[in-house]
Amino acid sequence: MDARDPFEELRRRTRARVGLGRAGDGLPTAALLDFQMAHARARDAVHGRVDFARLQAALAPVACVRVHSAAADRPTYLRRPDLGRRLGEGEGDRVPEGPFDLAIVVADGLSSVAVETHAAELVASLLARLAGFAVGPVVLAAQGRVAIGDEIGARMQARLALVLIGERPGLSSADSLGAYLTFAPVPGTRDSARNCVSNIHAHGLLPEAAADKIAWLIREALRRQLTGIGLKEAAPTDRLEPAPARPLLEHDS
Repeated sequence: MDARDPFEELRRRTRARVGLGRAGDGLPTAALLDFQMAHARARDAVHGRVDFARLQAALAPVACVRVHSAAADRPTYLRRPDLGRRLGEGEGDRVPEGPFDLAIVVADGLSSVAVETHAAELVASLLARLAGFAVGPVVLAAQGRVAIGDEIGARMQARLALVLIGERPGLSSADSLGAYLTFAPVPGTRDSARNCVSNIHAHGLLPEAAADKIAWLIREALRRQLTGIGLKEAAPTDRLEPAPARPLLEHDS
């Protein structure tokens, strides 16, 4: 009799929880502890604070400017999403004036781990693909949400605003970064006017592959003078690993 676990092959191919088994009416101890650890990592990612001084050092020699949203602290940020969408009083004076082709904003969002782990690498990879573009100093926005890039981009007179932000963590990934691109950013821009490249992390879309996609979107957005639902992604995917041809589950004939 074949005693192999039929879910073993699936578990090698995904970080999702499949075939956990049971112990009485509950989960086995190992599976339960793993779940609790993943939940703790997700909570830490949400409540953690990005070390922007360290991030700025990692981005050197790229010029950076640090600003703060209208959310004074993390608890306020989590309770009042609207305050994270705009700059705090007087913070706009720190934003450099353009015009620029592109304003890059790095905001902590809902995962400090994602920003600290992937933002510097993604910015470096992206800038290497944007030779000839007028890119403003990178703006590091504490307690910021996606829409804070609209006000920053407008103040910088940028044709495009790109917000790199920590995504809401899940139980299989607490360090996922998202990138939101907006043409002609102004406060009040709808989310339907943005393009998003998400799931950027070591077990999802790698930063270099994400940089390829974002650079393609930037060029197309400037060529077509728009972003959002009118701009469909058709970027090359040669950096993505092809799916294996063999079936997920193998059984003896």
